[in-house]
Amino acid sequence: MMADQRKSLDKTRSPLKTKFIRSQKIMQPSPTDTRSDDIPEDSEPVQAKGPSRSHTPGHLSTKSTDKRKGSSSKDPRSRSQSQSQASTRSPVAGASVPKLPASIHESNGPVISPIVREGSPAVAAGLVVSERRPLVLRSTSAIAGKPTSSSTTPVTTPKPPSQSKKTGKHAYFPPPPDTKEEHDVLPAPASGMYWSRAPTSGAPHTALRAHTTTAIGSNIYIFGGCDSRSCFDEVYVFDADAFYWSSPLVTGDIPVPLRAMTCTAVGKKLVVFGGGDGPIYYNDVYVLDTVNFRWSKPVISGTPPSKRRAHTACLYRNGIYVFGGGDGVRALNDVWRLDVSDVTKMSWKLISAPSSSTSSSPTGDRHDLKFRADRDIKPKARGYHTANMVGAKLIIFGGSDGGECFRDVWVFDVDTLYWKPVNIPVSYPRLSHTATIVGSYLFVIGGHDGVEYSNEVMLLNLVNMQWDKRIIYGEPPSGRGYHGTVLHDSRLFVIGGFDGVTVFEDVYILELAVHAYYSQISHYTIDV
Repeated sequence: MMADQRKSLDKTRSPLKTKFIRSQKIMQPSPTDTRSDDIPEDSEPVQAKGPSRSHTPGHLSTKSTDKRKGSSSKDPRSRSQSQSQASTRSPVAGASVPKLPASIHESNGPVISPIVREGSPAVAAGLVVSERRPLVLRSTSAIAGKPTSSSTTPVTTPKPPSQSKKTGKHAYFPPPPDTKEEHDVLPAPASGMYWSRAPTSGAPHTALRAHTTTAIGSNIYIFGGCDSRSCFDEVYVFDADAFYWSSPLVTGDIPVPLRAMTCTAVGKKLVVFGGGDGPIYYNDVYVLDTVNFRWSKPVISGTPPSKRRAHTACLYRNGIYVFGGGDGVRALNDVWRLDVSDVTKMSWKLISAPSSSTSSSPTGDRHDLKFRADRDIKPKARGYHTANMVGAKLIIFGGSDGGECFRDVWVFDVDTLYWKPVNIPVSYPRLSHTATIVGSYLFVIGGHDGVEYSNEVMLLNLVNMQWDKRIIYGEPPSGRGYHGTVLHDSRLFVIGGFDGVTVFEDVYILELAVHAYYSQISHYTIDV
């Protein structure tokens, strides 16, 4: 009965199945056949056809071993995994593979983890050796046989970073700080602001004070300024994302060396006004196109302001508003508007005349006297102050007239042309400081307080007009003034400056943390 059933089964077996069984004959590899050497010498053949499966160690060999009879008494999966691990440790007999630690660290290069994916930039550059098994090259037959000594292919081992660096093919920048020179700095909480010195690289640049720092996108354009000996007319560009310095080639009508001038971004153009060098003062206007780095000196209509430096300039509705400064004889408190709706056809207009000490007593009716008295209220003449625009309100803080260091805050409405003082019970004197708007706060950094140079950070709440001081972690810059500050990507970049003795070339970063994103009022008005 059993024999009859076996004959019946043989008759019903499909021809395809019969052909498939005959194809199980193990073929010897031809001389051109290659196979990756990470497959153990005694691994079982694997059928190449069928859906692709994961290359988890031991998976493919286990699949084929389970179907064969007479396999080793050892558990097939454990046996295959141990073989895969052994092949990973020794890809080819006699080949030298560097043993990689948990991380590779050059003294002047980045820390690179060796556990990466195949095809990643680090593997392509030869920085690390991938721990994944290489792809298996099968023979042209359906089932690949065991590799022979003639079919092995030598493995090319990439050089470690130390060897690649010696050849000059890879250059790391910026180099990490030397741990021997690091100071013990308390860690900051996630919500805390933090000072650090930027690890810059790129073109060499001059230590500067009284220069301009103007941001267009991620680029910070630095122009002019002076060191302890002379003034300059160079242009530097600092990439605030890469911390990289460059010195572009400029052409056209290049300005003379200047310091204490202003530079205002209008689209992709920089408008420079005033400044001076030593006893010389200017009231010229220059325009730098940041696309082709070409300077021009346009002809401007209207009566220009007097020559000056240490003034301020702010952009509002196609107009640059210039306030104060000094002309070498006296301080100024007039306000001028430069129309920049077309930078090729600009024009000047006086919108708030300077104070006159020789003006006669006003006469007329009470209403007219009050109107004229309100119009005559304006801040004392000054220079080395700061000015910021919030809507149509120009906010002036600090400065000096050459004898006094001011601590007052004034608001000038460019629509109504009225000045108003801000009553702040507690205030701080400052000159040659910087002021940057972040949300609803005015961040005042450094400057001179009438006694010494400071590195303090003070916050003026523009909603309630009250001063505030916060705890800032990290290592702050030394006290300084005549520096530049720019906001980019929730960071305040402080560039250069002067402390009475040293002119600085460093760049410091104030990480604003949540102060740049949360608890900020994006829409508000100055009710003064």
